[in-house]
Amino acid sequence: MEFAQRIDWASAGWEGLAPNVGRVRLPDLDCTSGLVVGEEAALLIDTGSSLREGARLRADARALLGAHRRVTHVALTHPHFDHVLGTAAFAGVEVYGAVGIDALFERGAEGLRADAVRHGVDPDAAIEAVDILVTPRHRVCGEWTLDLGGLTVLLANIGPAHSGHDLAVLVPGGPGGPEIVFCGDLVEESGEPQAGPDAAPHHWPAALDRLLDLGGEDAVYVPGHGSTVNAQFVRAQRATLATRFGVS
Repeated sequence: MEFAQRIDWASAGWEGLAPNVGRVRLPDLDCTSGLVVGEEAALLIDTGSSLREGARLRADARALLGAHRRVTHVALTHPHFDHVLGTAAFAGVEVYGAVGIDALFERGAEGLRADAVRHGVDPDAAIEAVDILVTPRHRVCGEWTLDLGGLTVLLANIGPAHSGHDLAVLVPGGPGGPEIVFCGDLVEESGEPQAGPDAAPHHWPAALDRLLDLGGEDAVYVPGHGSTVNAQFVRAQRATLATRFGVS
């Protein structure tokens, strides 16, 4: 799609993946957040590990989009603290997550706080973020298409795998450009994939097969942590996980 005004991703310290798609690696935990811009709406993917990071993302989006546009939708790729605790910085947006994430937030807020503190988030900041934790209003079971105005994005529930509630975001390629798949922590580039107590390791390789089906051979795959990767990297990580967990 073409835009009347080009987005200068680099001006805010973001990496442009396409004219209307960018991402940033947040400094505290190297967590990726993405922004997808349509003619009528803008989708933020993941909101960081604290309200401070959420406020930084809000300010970045304002600078990138200009005074007359704002983030209207948020997609949470999974319910771990470093991807969700900044959501309250985006008042009034439509928030999406995999089905079941709402119940998890209701019963597991203390676990989110404890994980955040264990990974270095200031205890008071963690309490504040958890106290106003935003529960997704829209729960994705299967697939959900989201019209941003001239651009239709696909949200796909492909968990459980890395967590109990994994959501991938597929952005179609523009003229001559590749499709872009935001993977959350289903794929990690800057370290080994982490399998915590809520992981479903025996389903994880199949989830990566689904990612590859969605994006295809020429897609850009955006991990939850680290640099963007290609299909070959995703296949290699799938093979590593299959061996690690003893599944085919």
